[in-house]
Amino acid sequence: MSPAESDKLKMLAELERRILWLASWTIHQANHVREPGEVKVGGHQASSASLATIMTALYFDVLRPQDRVAVKPHASPIFHAIQYLAGNQTIEKLQNFRGLKGAQSYPSRTKDIDDVDFSTGSVGLGVAQTLFSSLVQDYVSAHGWMGERPEGRMVALVGDAEMDEGNIYEALIEGWKHGLRNCWWIVDYNRQSLDAVIREGLWQKFEQMFANFGWDVVILKHGRLQQQAFAEPGGEVLRDWIDRCPNQLYSALTFQGGAAWRKKLLDEIGDQGPVSALIDRRNDAELEALMNNLGGHDMPSLLQAFEAASKHDRPTCFICYTIKGFSLPLAGHKDNHAGLMTPAQLATFQTSVGVRQGHEWDKWEGTAVDPKKLEAFVHAAPFFAQGTRHHSAPSVDVPAQLVVPQNAGKVVSTQMGFGQILNEIARDDSEFASRVVTTSPDVTVSTNLGPWVNRRGLFARDKLADTFKAERIPSTYTWEFGPSGQHLELGIAESNLMIMLSALGLSHSINGVRLLPVGTLYDPFIYRAADQLNYACYQDARFLLAGTPSGITLAPEGGAHQSIGTPLIGMAQDGLCAFEPAFIDELAVIMRFAFDYMQRNGDGDPDETTWLRDQTGGSVYLRLSTRPVEQPVREMTDQLANDIILGAYWMRPPTPNTTVMIAYQGVIAPEAIAAAGLLAEDRRDVAILAVTSADRLNAGAQAAERARQRGNAAATSHIERMLEKLDRNCGIVTVTDGHPLTLSWLGSVQGHRVKALGVEHFGQTGTIADLYHHYNIDTNAIVHAAQAASTGRTVRYLRALST
Repeated sequence: MSPAESDKLKMLAELERRILWLASWTIHQANHVREPGEVKVGGHQASSASLATIMTALYFDVLRPQDRVAVKPHASPIFHAIQYLAGNQTIEKLQNFRGLKGAQSYPSRTKDIDDVDFSTGSVGLGVAQTLFSSLVQDYVSAHGWMGERPEGRMVALVGDAEMDEGNIYEALIEGWKHGLRNCWWIVDYNRQSLDAVIREGLWQKFEQMFANFGWDVVILKHGRLQQQAFAEPGGEVLRDWIDRCPNQLYSALTFQGGAAWRKKLLDEIGDQGPVSALIDRRNDAELEALMNNLGGHDMPSLLQAFEAASKHDRPTCFICYTIKGFSLPLAGHKDNHAGLMTPAQLATFQTSVGVRQGHEWDKWEGTAVDPKKLEAFVHAAPFFAQGTRHHSAPSVDVPAQLVVPQNAGKVVSTQMGFGQILNEIARDDSEFASRVVTTSPDVTVSTNLGPWVNRRGLFARDKLADTFKAERIPSTYTWEFGPSGQHLELGIAESNLMIMLSALGLSHSINGVRLLPVGTLYDPFIYRAADQLNYACYQDARFLLAGTPSGITLAPEGGAHQSIGTPLIGMAQDGLCAFEPAFIDELAVIMRFAFDYMQRNGDGDPDETTWLRDQTGGSVYLRLSTRPVEQPVREMTDQLANDIILGAYWMRPPTPNTTVMIAYQGVIAPEAIAAAGLLAEDRRDVAILAVTSADRLNAGAQAAERARQRGNAAATSHIERMLEKLDRNCGIVTVTDGHPLTLSWLGSVQGHRVKALGVEHFGQTGTIADLYHHYNIDTNAIVHAAQAASTGRTVRYLRALST
């Protein structure tokens, strides 16, 4: 070993000790009781410690500025300690770890101030994110947008128990399909989960599985001390015992220490001369150090493995044997996940690392190396050398209006209109059109993305011709793959769709290249990927998601494909702006807004007219339908377009004589309009409110109320101003092909009586008319509700409601 290598190892060892102390002290401070009755909770001390060596190696030697890392959620104290030493985290945030506006329990792109690449916390999702981020980097690179910036590796630090998450294996399949490169998954194989010890032989399953999908698999099981011992006489016997030792026994002996190791080894190996002598040559402390010297805690072994893998771009899985709670009194105990060191244990640990009382937060307290040299070593680390690594990208100009074929008076569905609008975008040779990228989980054609794909092609790093076209077989669709393609075709896994959208929607920050991602799926299957959708929004990824077809309107498909609660998901999901248009001209306005909205930079105060935080931007969800609806003949004025974006407009405004208003959202529009016509003979001036976004209406109302509570008495929202036009005694009927709660809250805005119609139970097969009647959202049901909500004589044309 050269003097330079020896000096580097010495520096890294000092950094590891300091990081382990800072992480432990941070957790200890966070678990002081702050309020009467507050319960202490574990702070991931043991989980953090098992990754201390690996993360020290990565951040201070291996990683480059272009690399991106998803940190194992429970390793956040180690991560924050590393960032503190690098100058990217403040002592105040560390001191307030797990407190309001302090360093987060799990690394967060949006909540933490240090250099977080990917938010983690919902286990397994950060892991899959690195895979899809690598594919997105390939997409950006193939389109020639990387410039001089080198390609980076997407690295995930993975807990072995985290490997139970099914979305990881769905992602593996997709990575294999797309020729994954530049991706490392480093498995912290400490053989303990939250509640148990990992099953025997699991690493063999991991090794086989990853190899089957084209990954290199590197196993780091034995450190240098163990390898040196194995070379001694009797060493092979010791190695055989270690390799056969059950996980639970190894963990238990780790917790018990050197004397327990000695007794168990001598009892089970027996008096075999050389191996007994090998054991006897070491005192208890040395024997404990030997048995704890696993590959994941041996710096030279880690550096050697990482350096070898850095010479190629093949995806690599490192299975690193570690000890949960390494170097801590909790090491190896099966209950250590939520365990905390006692004050006595912490004091002993503090003494062992040379930290004086009152100097616990000092950066270089207790180091055996000159602090100036350590500081210089940290600043010279490639990963930190260029400062913060979050990129920004300029916005792409969106046309003032999106072109859509003339549909006025025609019978067209919103899903078809969605395809028409994208097809018109695809015709354009603009920067805007070039930055749109679509993706779908094997429902590209059935969600009307086919025309877009025909014009823009499917993405692959290597060109692949359409065999049907080459063989001159007639087909409506052209499926040619190549580096210039703008559609990423996925398999049937909605989880992968959402994480792919998350990766595409963060390209401006990760790659410095703005993309405008559009994803489609069948609306009911949003439930299958709700966790991944939430994760994408939590990271502040930006995309347009079209859920189509939706509701019981998808009549022949039956209940399994008929969504009920997705409008409520659209309203409740933070970071996601939900719309459900009825007509194509509305959809064109909304999509134009969406492409602009997803690029907004997150700065600015609420608009004091709408009280919506539109300056912050976000993602957009469209709930569309396959039901053809007659399109209105009208001019799209600026006022109408603005009202559509704010969430509602008057299709038929109220007058002072109005006693009932019908508010509808989405594809149910024909029934609402027909009901108003039938009511006209018995109720004067029936008003119709066309709701395009219950989400936006509700968000504006909530924001205006918060503004009033904070002293702005004049604050009013769009829906409040609209409903002010109604007499207080006017009744409201709300109707949507979704859960009735979607619009039932409208009565609370100005105190009107409401009858809310919607769907609460699983649908079944049938015609649209039969199902609307059965679930009481047809014209007849609306008329019944209008009579109940308003005063006056009995309404004509009523039939008995279905039972």
